[in-house]
Amino acid sequence: MPQMPAPKAFSNAAEAVDMLTELYLTASHFLTEKFSLAASGTAPTARYRAFYPEIRVRTTSYAAMDTRLSFGHVANPGIYSTTITRPDLFRNYLIQQIEQIVRNHGVNVEIGPSDVPMPVHFAVANDAEITIPQEGAMDYPLRDFFDVPDLATTHDDIVNGLGYVHGDGSGALAPFTAQRIDYSLARLSHYTATDPVHFQNHVLFTNYQFYVSEFEAYARAQLDNPKSGYTSFVSTGNVEITSGEEPIPPTTKMPQMPTYHLKRADGSGITLVNIGVGPSNAKTATDHIAVLRPHAWVMVGHCAGLRNSQRLGDFVLAHAYLREDHVLDDDLPVWVPIPALAEIQTSLEAAVADVTQLEGYDLKRIMRTGTVATIDNRNWELRDQSGPVQRLSQSRAVALDMESATIAANGFRFRVPYGTLLCVSDKPLHGELKLPGMASDFYTTQVARHLLIGIRAMERLRDMPIERIHSRKLRSFEETAFL
Repeated sequence: MPQMPAPKAFSNAAEAVDMLTELYLTASHFLTEKFSLAASGTAPTARYRAFYPEIRVRTTSYAAMDTRLSFGHVANPGIYSTTITRPDLFRNYLIQQIEQIVRNHGVNVEIGPSDVPMPVHFAVANDAEITIPQEGAMDYPLRDFFDVPDLATTHDDIVNGLGYVHGDGSGALAPFTAQRIDYSLARLSHYTATDPVHFQNHVLFTNYQFYVSEFEAYARAQLDNPKSGYTSFVSTGNVEITSGEEPIPPTTKMPQMPTYHLKRADGSGITLVNIGVGPSNAKTATDHIAVLRPHAWVMVGHCAGLRNSQRLGDFVLAHAYLREDHVLDDDLPVWVPIPALAEIQTSLEAAVADVTQLEGYDLKRIMRTGTVATIDNRNWELRDQSGPVQRLSQSRAVALDMESATIAANGFRFRVPYGTLLCVSDKPLHGELKLPGMASDFYTTQVARHLLIGIRAMERLRDMPIERIHSRKLRSFEETAFL
């Protein structure tokens, strides 16, 4: 094991994160060095182990504190802890969370090594030149000499509200353990083909590649505008440009979920993720992006309009969700209500008014607010419709898609503010099916302004105080202190 400093107490958040960084780098460099030697042919002669750093907080008083923020405090006296990974990536977040704890409880935070081993897979993930071979490819069993990922500490028990307590009896200080975060960081790189460091605090999801070209065009225009505040645009494969004139090489192999980032220096830019079609993809993307603790995510996709009064190209602002996607049933029962969030709703409605130049009663010409139904069968129209149509009618659904309720429900589960603005692309109940010719005309006229509405909404949310966007609506009566 590497030599590690003894735990130390801090009242200064930046200094605390500096020590977390030192501990993390010492541990990860030690494992990387030992594995590199082993991979080069030098057989290990001992078992190598290093530990994640941790933050530990001890409170002893029920004294009143500032609870205007929905985070930054614990409900009861006790000991709370969390393991930490990639403090370089989470530096601003960690400083913010630690500052709130120190201020609200008047206590120091204790920084030191945890008792949770760091898997060698995650330790070497920061070095692109090193890969872990599959089991059996080396002359010795990897797990005989190094720690490997452990599902016992890679779970969602904390966010699922299962009363999780760490092995040493301390309560959960943060919503995710270090291994759970490392797992998702690795998955994000795989699925999106961009490094997690590029992800911004405001995330747009779409289910069509057509939106990507519009997003790139918008990004290029913003980069050429010195007043925009945007600093660069990152495309698939971590290709980063800082000028609207710079070329982006064509991608030879697209990832499962192509992702693009319009960045700002403080991380308050916009990330666009094309999750493709289906609730499984929607869950996969949000399961992993959640560990980055974004300030908001919004679905801007296409849907089937269910009302005869709707027209192709009309917008649907979801204020409720009928969940028939099933992918989250084991994590979030269907009886759990998924409420609309006023801050997201007003930002989306204001953005629609801004882009379309319609407001008030006139806005109803092109936008319907109502329930969005999400299903897991793309060809539901081909079966007996009596059951689905009855449920859609009873729920007062105005639109149907395959992703929105999943994204909203996972936002609720992970305490990430969420919303949905869809665009009607077909009306199967009324004989207007999504056919090639109709689709081309629709995409040509609607994609640009739909995406712009999503961007405008995110820019409004960016200017909103953090205590408004991260409100108590997403927090239960017993929550982790960290957001």
